[in-house]
Amino acid sequence: MAVGIAQLPNLLTLSRIALVPVLILLLKDHNYAAALGVFVIAGITDALDGWIAKRFRCTTRFGAILDPIADKSLLVSSYVMLMLLNHLPFWLVLTVVFRDLLIVGGYLAYTSMVGAVQMSPSLLSKFNTFMQIALMIAVLAHEAAGMNLPIILNAMMGVVFVTTVASGIHYVWVWGVHKKEAPEKRSKK
Repeated sequence: MAVGIAQLPNLLTLSRIALVPVLILLLKDHNYAAALGVFVIAGITDALDGWIAKRFRCTTRFGAILDPIADKSLLVSSYVMLMLLNHLPFWLVLTVVFRDLLIVGGYLAYTSMVGAVQMSPSLLSKFNTFMQIALMIAVLAHEAAGMNLPIILNAMMGVVFVTTVASGIHYVWVWGVHKKEAPEKRSKK
């Protein structure tokens, strides 16, 4: 059975999900260089599936749901494993995981009470994701190369903490406060 270009983005996303247990096993075995390779491959598939979907206009609802699941699965499992291996502090991982649970829970609650909502990440959320990925790459590279860069890693952890909290508050504001204000403003016009 031939795979058409329309199915390729979703297949790439599914392959990224399939890489999650591979990454976990590599981290469990302290194979940081291979884990870094898998993480980079996952990042390439993420960029590629988005580019193909937009370039060839083959976005699907399934892909729109699956892509963030793949992204969050990869990041959260990586952060949890690095915490268990004592490379990331508990407080940071708790913050990252809680924010993601807040977003997923908020999305489910909002759609069940109000109806379907079109989600698009804010610039703050995109920057937060970028910093979370950058920290993951830095920690893996640090461990793979045996470098000693605690000041840089600690600074990155601080930035990830601040952007994670700020983007979580931003989502709560957008879904809670802003959505409540929007109908009132429309009725005054």
